[in-house]
Amino acid sequence: MLALGAASPYAQMLDAAWAAAGRRRPDTLPDPNRPAGTPTSRLPFDHMVIVMMENHSFDNYFGMLPRHGQPRADGFRFDRHGNPLNSNPVKGGYITVKHAPSLCTPNGSASQSWNDTHHEINHGRMDGFARLGESSMAYWDQSDLPFYYSLAKTFCLANRWFCSAPCQTYPNRRFLLAGTAFGLISTDISSISQNPPNGTIVDRLNAHKISWIDYFTDLPATGVIESIPKNNPTHLRHVDQFSVDCASGNLPAVSFVDSDIGAAPTATGLAPFGGSQTQALSNQNQDEENGDLSLGENFVSGVVNAVLKSPLWPRILLVWLYDEHGGWYDHVPPPKAIPPDNIPPKLGPHDVRGGYNIYGPRVPAVAVSGYSRPHSVTNVVHDHTSILATIQAKWNLPAMTYRDANARTMADFLDSRVRFHGPPTLAKPSDLADSERTCNSNPMTFKVHHRRKRRRSSGG
Repeated sequence: MLALGAASPYAQMLDAAWAAAGRRRPDTLPDPNRPAGTPTSRLPFDHMVIVMMENHSFDNYFGMLPRHGQPRADGFRFDRHGNPLNSNPVKGGYITVKHAPSLCTPNGSASQSWNDTHHEINHGRMDGFARLGESSMAYWDQSDLPFYYSLAKTFCLANRWFCSAPCQTYPNRRFLLAGTAFGLISTDISSISQNPPNGTIVDRLNAHKISWIDYFTDLPATGVIESIPKNNPTHLRHVDQFSVDCASGNLPAVSFVDSDIGAAPTATGLAPFGGSQTQALSNQNQDEENGDLSLGENFVSGVVNAVLKSPLWPRILLVWLYDEHGGWYDHVPPPKAIPPDNIPPKLGPHDVRGGYNIYGPRVPAVAVSGYSRPHSVTNVVHDHTSILATIQAKWNLPAMTYRDANARTMADFLDSRVRFHGPPTLAKPSDLADSERTCNSNPMTFKVHHRRKRRRSSGG
């Protein structure tokens, strides 16, 4: 078992070579001595697969992981009986985190809006979740999400992967694609026609003829920047093609694999791929709020198993992660972040003052690869621009912003030698039929505790 309190010697060697002195600037290459667009063998993969899901914090999914086979996971604190102790103040007392009653997300939680997220973080106290919605203190464990827990225990898990900005989906997915939210703080469909000032990662890939595909379910998630799918129709495939391309050994260099975001009826007025508009379309494959987590877990299981069975294994790097925390509790304060550019967030008169100089709360992130450090964790700080940094380092592509130019690569997740020659055996995902049958989305109820005067309530 490996716990990386800092970067591993291997990661230090790579990062030292790619960031020799001081902060890098946008449009510079990770390796100025290598021609742009040429791959390096020092990052041990040929294909990168990005599976970004929706709206869960680290503690919401993996707070119980230290009690379920990965003691190095930075999850909850526990009493001597194994009960989690993490709490938040509310109603003159405090409530502790509580196991959710079903795999359907309960109503009555806080949101991931700019304002709510800042109140939840509360200057690093992490004690504003319950006041905004008591159900935010819900969690799931291995009995609920056996595949996710198996994934986190088998491969290398990030203890410090933060969403790129303390706000909603669209700005965080902009960071994934462009290294900046360029002013956006909310999920606003009217914003998708805006373009980042220094381009996107797919512009860099296209410029150097490096292959990429967005495998999507209802709408391409790259469409948070509308010009990406609009200008690249030959790079779009239905998600069913991903398994075919894995099996045939025909994956592109970079793959985005998108579950159902429930957006097709909203954006087009039509059901996706010939389905009926009377169907329940929203969150069919997602595990976000107002959804069934089993749908998301089964989707991710299918994607991961397609990768594990591919003849391209072990030289695939799949990263499974979440775009933002969804308003769910997490106990680790987000650290300061490098502002990506000189574009401030577009704040209204009632918005909390702030900038893109702080990360949002932690999210789950696991690196699946034949070179992944087995049954390990990394404590290196990452955000979504670490994916950009990894792509850029692998193929020596210029950065878009100060954020991705200086983000850590995912080298700390990886070893220099193959650790999984064959695909490991992972647990099966939760039973979808059983989850649907036992679904309970009612707001959760919590017992309010009162501390003795000498004790002080906190976000821990």
